[in-house]
Amino acid sequence: MDNEPDTAAGARGAEAPEDFAVVIDAGGTVMAWSAGAGRLLGYESQEVVGRPAAGLLAARLPYALRHHLAAGEPWTSDLALRNRHGDRVTVQLRGTPVAVADGRAHWVVTPAAVTYLSGPTDAASAELWDLALAQLPLPVAVYDSEARFVTCNQVMSRAMGLTAEEMRGRTLWEIYPAPPLDEIDRLQHQVVRTGEMIFREEQPFRASGEVRDHAWSLFLSPLKDQAGAVLGLSALVIDITEQYWARRRLAVLNDASVRFGSTLDVTRTAEELAEVAVAGFADLVTVDLLESVVQGHEPQPVPPDTTVVCRRTAQRSVLPGCPEPVVPAGGTDVYPPGSPPAQALITGRAASYRVGDPPLRAWATASPARAESIRRFKIHSVMMVPLRARGVTLGVMHLLRHRTADPFVQDDLVLAEEIAARAAVSIDNARRYTREHRTALTLQRSLLPARLPESEAVDLAYRYLPAGSGDEIGGDWFDVIALSGGRVALVVGDVVGHGVHASATMGRLRTAVRTLADADFTPDELLTRLDDLVIRLDREDGPEARGQAEGASGEVGATCLYAVYDPVAGRCDLARAGHPPPVLVTPDGIPQILDLPAGPPLGLGGLPFEAARVDVAEGSLLALYTDGLIAALERDIDVGLDLLTEALRRPAADLEETCDEVLRKVRPDPAADDIVLLLARTSTLGADRVRTWDLPVDPAAVAGVRRMAVEQLAAWGLAELDFATELIVSELVTNAIRYGDPPIQLRLIRADALICEVSDGSNTAPHLRRARVYDEGGRGLLLVAQVAERWGSRQTSAGKTIWAEQPLPG
Repeated sequence: MDNEPDTAAGARGAEAPEDFAVVIDAGGTVMAWSAGAGRLLGYESQEVVGRPAAGLLAARLPYALRHHLAAGEPWTSDLALRNRHGDRVTVQLRGTPVAVADGRAHWVVTPAAVTYLSGPTDAASAELWDLALAQLPLPVAVYDSEARFVTCNQVMSRAMGLTAEEMRGRTLWEIYPAPPLDEIDRLQHQVVRTGEMIFREEQPFRASGEVRDHAWSLFLSPLKDQAGAVLGLSALVIDITEQYWARRRLAVLNDASVRFGSTLDVTRTAEELAEVAVAGFADLVTVDLLESVVQGHEPQPVPPDTTVVCRRTAQRSVLPGCPEPVVPAGGTDVYPPGSPPAQALITGRAASYRVGDPPLRAWATASPARAESIRRFKIHSVMMVPLRARGVTLGVMHLLRHRTADPFVQDDLVLAEEIAARAAVSIDNARRYTREHRTALTLQRSLLPARLPESEAVDLAYRYLPAGSGDEIGGDWFDVIALSGGRVALVVGDVVGHGVHASATMGRLRTAVRTLADADFTPDELLTRLDDLVIRLDREDGPEARGQAEGASGEVGATCLYAVYDPVAGRCDLARAGHPPPVLVTPDGIPQILDLPAGPPLGLGGLPFEAARVDVAEGSLLALYTDGLIAALERDIDVGLDLLTEALRRPAADLEETCDEVLRKVRPDPAADDIVLLLARTSTLGADRVRTWDLPVDPAAVAGVRRMAVEQLAAWGLAELDFATELIVSELVTNAIRYGDPPIQLRLIRADALICEVSDGSNTAPHLRRARVYDEGGRGLLLVAQVAERWGSRQTSAGKTIWAEQPLPG
């Protein structure tokens, strides 16, 4: 009970009612209980009388009170009592002893009367009393009932810089009309008006007789006569400058704990460090980081006796515009060997300097601009504090004072080292994050198409926008693949997860799609094989390789949309694996979301993929995208799809302009995921650019076929390709007649290249082989491979097609 904390009421002290009275006998038993006592503590008389008074106490009696009780002497003391509800009530009471017949004293307890000390009455005591007040080491002043100065002690006179005679009869504001004395003068008038004491703590300011700023605790107490009338007031001032700065340093540390690390940006963290230091205890702060840190690279130890180059990453000042530094933010500063900042970087130890100290003076005078800044702004105290994290120095922080009169002290140096250490860890985290960001972004961009291929089948435009940095970089990708027969494959995909692993997985899937596309698989078959690959990657990588918990599955998941557009047939075959559906805009500008079978995401396995075929008119627009474009936390995905279709309605002729318009209208702000948008405006290859012949199964027909091909080349103005084309047609048609099944067909296409295709009803794929010296055959495909730019075969519903391409002249 002795150590129990006071309640709010107890801490302030309650005031006993005027009719409070309790009589307690010599044995400590309550004999009488007044109505006022009942109001104060909530007990009725019958509940208390006859019971021990100790039951009303909430704490042990003070020592002085116990002494008076033992001596039978009157006492006045604060008592901690317990009311009916169990709350602690502190009240000032007076006990008066009353003798009874047996010689033992009863105690009458009443409210303590207010006493007014008039001072000593004898001359010797009065003289000592006057000397005590005059020589009290705390400033004290007395004002009359109009808050006008009467007298003060020596310390107050020295603080004000005026004698008592010079201040007598004037209000505080009349004595020294400068803030915050206007507010203190107002409070003094309030004390003499209300008769209530006021306590106030002031921020540091410079009194009229002082040469430096002080923080003060101010006690303004009313002076009353015996009747309680206010005759004046006393002002007691206590210097709390050290306590103020101690609290200020704690506040700076708290501010640093809250602010540092709020972002993973090197520059912003350095700016937060400068802001905290200027707000706390410095007039100017600059933060210089090694160039490697700014770039996100691993910093190397600074060799001794080496010139150090740092980048000014942040700077803050109490002056508007931060005019003091000679190096602008973003600029570089060079620290010669032996200079204070170089020493801080090399040794990793902080140091404090006065302007006159030889190391600082030598460094300053080596730069006329720096020396002029020190002179102009009257910089007098400097600290150099290294920024170190995980045993590596990242940079150095300069702290300077010019508006604050006091120089930096040891406590300031300790504080600066503490906040610098906390900021350095956040800066190093941001540096590592920057490096991770650039690694992932570089990997991701290296795995995406450097430029889109030119194609007669489609006009293309795209936008690729990473959403975040570092581990937030996703695995979105796209690709455009030229296929045989003038066709083109459009691919958009999204790998589950973020960071380097997602980017690497994206690259593997993109490579796999290109390989499968070269084999001319249909969209549904390609996704089936890609699904098998994703499952295999998940098993091979394992959860340990990805930092996942043991037993995790489906982590290497992805979505994909694969479309093949045929400009000869004017149609598009599409299939999707859990990916958002594409949008087709007709030539008259009407958009529609293609209703394709959704298909499962890649990596689940065991579920089929279905392809759909769509007729596409010339001049139509196909829009493929990832979910980052339409998905957002604050809106439903259907809302995003509606915005997309509306943005694509009657698109501009320029696809680049259309991309910008879609992003402006649809892109979430801020974007939560990577965004890929791929637009393809279709073209068709008409009958004037395609020629087809049905061929008989007769070796004798080969000569006539060669002649028809040459005639067609002449019609197209491609006579330069006669020899190679005759050779290709002769070999491919001969192989089809000899080894294939009917029907046999020859098709020539003039697109980006001259394409020669021979189809037959057999599913047997051709292959190159090395013919022996005396073999009569076996050299046909080898010759085709030599004269064609590229060649290959693809399976069709009716059999297979062998094709060869030659670049057009010029």
